Amino acid sequence: MTALVGVSPLAQRASAAQCADPTGPYTGQSPWGQRLVDPARIWPLTTGSGQIVAVVGAGVDAANAQFAPGQVLPARDVTPGGGTAEADCDGRGTIAAGVVAAKQNSETTFAGVAPDVKILPVRYRRSTENGDPAALAAGIDAAVQDRAGVILIAVPAAADSPALASAVDRARESGSLVVSPAAATEDGRRSYPTATPGVLAVGSTKQNGEPAQAESGDYIGISAPGADLVSTSAGAGGALAHRFPVTDPSLAAAYVAGAAALVRSYHPGLTPEQVVTRLTLTANRPPSGGRDPQRGWGMLDAYAAVSAEIPADAVAPGGLPDSVARGAMVPALADERPATDRFSGFLALAGVGLAAAAGVAVLAVRRGRARSWRPSRR
Repeated sequence: MTALVGVSPLAQRASAAQCADPTGPYTGQSPWGQRLVDPARIWPLTTGSGQIVAVVGAGVDAANAQFAPGQVLPARDVTPGGGTAEADCDGRGTIAAGVVAAKQNSETTFAGVAPDVKILPVRYRRSTENGDPAALAAGIDAAVQDRAGVILIAVPAAADSPALASAVDRARESGSLVVSPAAATEDGRRSYPTATPGVLAVGSTKQNGEPAQAESGDYIGISAPGADLVSTSAGAGGALAHRFPVTDPSLAAAYVAGAAALVRSYHPGLTPEQVVTRLTLTANRPPSGGRDPQRGWGMLDAYAAVSAEIPADAVAPGGLPDSVARGAMVPALADERPATDRFSGFLALAGVGLAAAAGVAVLAVRRGRARSWRPSRR
């Protein structure tokens, strides 16, 4: 089970049998990941209305008070023998769903990236089980059937399968974007479908910008906050309750999935491929300026991804137009980001102009890869 920082090993072992317990209502300062992504700056443009984000894992507890009535849709359960996907004994699905879509609440500073998004819980595993790739494939298919525009894999599998690769292909062909975290805890290991062609693979970062996960590879496309964070808790019983501090790769993928939903809401005509292009072109580059094996093309910049003016032909097979290569992406007018919201040197030095220039490499690698629209792959 992915480590939950701040919870003792004994409590982590017990949670598998007794289900996750809330830490309590969070009343501290706005979490650093939320300040970095700064979704409130995007909300005058879009709050994600009209979008469905599937959370594929062990369920989502819709009873937490930070989800509005009806915001969490009727759940799908594809586990053998069935069950209820609303309970989320595991807890990670509710954590991921909160990062995506938790509503603002006067009793806490925590809020989700896209508060008007609908959440579709899809349960493919029980809390004590490892992720089975065949069952995960069925979960992805269920999300597609229920018209999820973004499919967030909250709990990836440790192995690949032809069925899982085919499910990813079907999702892409249907217009759904699959987002999955790099969750392997050992060097040299891979998560799936994170490493499957056609998936936007997400790396996790700490507050200082360093990678928070062991998994690495040329398939990782982007990174987002994934350590020492806050989100909604399962087991709240209808109250407002959170888990904190939490370190989990699914948090990083949830930030990216929420940003993808905002992009799709503001630009409803975009294909999944074009959404990925926006997210990776506008990401704040790591210190090298190129693609990092654990952070991909850089840290998520959700505001730039939503508001940047990117020519429609930026994803043409021939590569980027010269105007984009020269840094012609221009974010829409909005208030300046507070100067105090700078968390690491590489974030402060990176910018959209550099992102556009590095985007040439992103799309050059994509040339001829008809089966995959990820910036790079193994």
